[in-house]
Amino acid sequence: MATFHFELVAPDKVLFSGMAQAVLVPGNEGDFQVLSDHAPVMTSLRPGVVGIDDAQGKHVRVYVRGGFADASRHGVIILAETAIPFEDLSADELGQEIKNAEEDLADANEDQKRIAQEKLDRLRELRDSMKLG
Repeated sequence: MATFHFELVAPDKVLFSGMAQAVLVPGNEGDFQVLSDHAPVMTSLRPGVVGIDDAQGKHVRVYVRGGFADASRHGVIILAETAIPFEDLSADELGQEIKNAEEDLADANEDQKRIAQEKLDRLRELRDSMKLG
């Protein structure tokens, strides 16, 4: 399978930099998969899991929250507000994210409530899908 350059960068570290066969991105408008020679697209990220198939076919998953993804024919870069390797993600950390989102929803004004509720729902879905709660 053809490969392309991929980088996943968090504020404190680079989590992945190298060649990949495919990357699944949790975009705000929905998940999308990037393969070699992908059409250009830029999107903000929603809380979710980035799935990476590296050049050797090994599958890596990283939880991200916030940030942007920029895909082009030449590669993909994800600049994440928060990025935690899936194997390092704990029920306690995700529980804290959910608690923070619940507080954000309680403090939100009418214009912000829909977005805050969607964020909370996605975090709960992620927790449920990971069987951490």
